[in-house]
Amino acid sequence: MESMYPMKSNVQSRPGSGHSKRAQGNGEQGGWHDATRRDSSPPHTQPRPATGGRRIQVRRSGVHGKGVYSLREIARGETIIEYTGERITWKEALRRHPHDLNDPDHTFYFHIDDRHVIDANVGGNAARWINHACRPNCESDIVDGRVYIKALRRVRPGEELFYDYGLAIDERYTPKVKKQFECRCGSRGCRRTMLAPKR
Repeated sequence: MESMYPMKSNVQSRPGSGHSKRAQGNGEQGGWHDATRRDSSPPHTQPRPATGGRRIQVRRSGVHGKGVYSLREIARGETIIEYTGERITWKEALRRHPHDLNDPDHTFYFHIDDRHVIDANVGGNAARWINHACRPNCESDIVDGRVYIKALRRVRPGEELFYDYGLAIDERYTPKVKKQFECRCGSRGCRRTMLAPKR
């Protein structure tokens, strides 16, 4: 995966880091996803991406590697795409890690719960290329174990889609660790890291 950075879940530690993963939980950035995700939808009401032609496109990103761009206006609250891939256990995710020996912190894992993760490296779609931003225009929403990317505001044609990975690891956030998970979004108020603030 050539996605933006290394993890995508936002509440886990990196595989092989020697730290246990914590509960919480892409695109092109990779790794463990999930700090800003919500799981608030009523059961059995899985959102469906709107139909009516192609709405997004994967192409090179000015932020990192590949990115996902809107081809038409997307309304606030609209479900854009489901984050797909193989649903596996954390034990299996750790066994598969790393996807790329040259970039071991970069994966397409999206943390669903304490036991499961989606590996978009297997059967994944364009959602795995959505990059991180500290002031995103999208968010992830977990409904019945499935992950959907929804618009936080109106998205204009040609805009790159982003959501806040909100990565979380158990180890202390040293300058070296923050640099390892550096954010390149360039937005006003950028945290300079994809890691979620410690609570």
